[in-house]
Amino acid sequence: MNYQRPVRRRRVQLAVPASSEKMLVKAAASNADHVFLDLEDAVTPREKVSARAKVIDALKNLDWGDKTRCVRINDLGTEWCYEDIIHVVEQAHEHLDTIMLPKARCASDLLFVDTLLSQIEKRLKLTKKIGLEVLIEEVDGMRNVNEIAFATPRLEALIFGFGDYSASMGMDPVILYGKSSYPGDPWHYGRWQLAIAARSAGVDAIDGPFPGLKDTETYREECIRSQLLGFIGKWALHPVQIDVALDVYTPDAEAVRKARAMMAEYAKAEAEGVGTISIDGQMVDAGTIRMQQVILQRAERAGL
Repeated sequence: MNYQRPVRRRRVQLAVPASSEKMLVKAAASNADHVFLDLEDAVTPREKVSARAKVIDALKNLDWGDKTRCVRINDLGTEWCYEDIIHVVEQAHEHLDTIMLPKARCASDLLFVDTLLSQIEKRLKLTKKIGLEVLIEEVDGMRNVNEIAFATPRLEALIFGFGDYSASMGMDPVILYGKSSYPGDPWHYGRWQLAIAARSAGVDAIDGPFPGLKDTETYREECIRSQLLGFIGKWALHPVQIDVALDVYTPDAEAVRKARAMMAEYAKAEAEGVGTISIDGQMVDAGTIRMQQVILQRAERAGL
């Protein structure tokens, strides 16, 4: 069956360890747009298998409201990946929106997951398809980000995973906290490349984690930087980061009001055969209107 990409809220993606029942309950009650239950980095090897049952139980029995419900599986180089997909999807597919694939290096990585999901959906005669979110956190992944973005219609989001990416690049870990002596934004190239690939493929660009949990000021700066480049959301590693991300990635109410007024004024002028008008001293043409549509699209996604 053909897959129509749904529009989901991803202004903030809250990470929660799949092995912690207490944290899973708190995540469900949070005001995050999107929660991903993490079977990968947040779970020790000896807990990998048992955590699957906790994920399935949480998805089926907790009240997630209108959140996007996601599970981050282990990467394809591990022994747990394929069974993560099989167990979680077969037992909780009705309560699951997306699978998050870490450490994608090339398009074929996505095709493996896509094929396995398609087989499960076909066998169970599912009418709902599970979406795919992919972490770009290896140098090979960044080098191949364009082919990854177009690998499958099931793909819904590309995420810039700073932590593993910095390790893959051999970068000094201090750079992750935004306080290094590097002259400028060390993530600009990666963000720019990922945003271009995501926009071209029609998928969401999501900014990755910021580990300084108490430094909400720098976290806000990182949110603003990515938002200006076209990212629609960012990870939260702790609930304290949720409201900051929601604030940055939600359009200002006054900006939304002005965009709607400008759209109305321009539509009226266009109907009269006028292609360029002036509103409050600002020239408005078709290009200006296209930029206002971006604001309104963000507003619609945020429910404004």
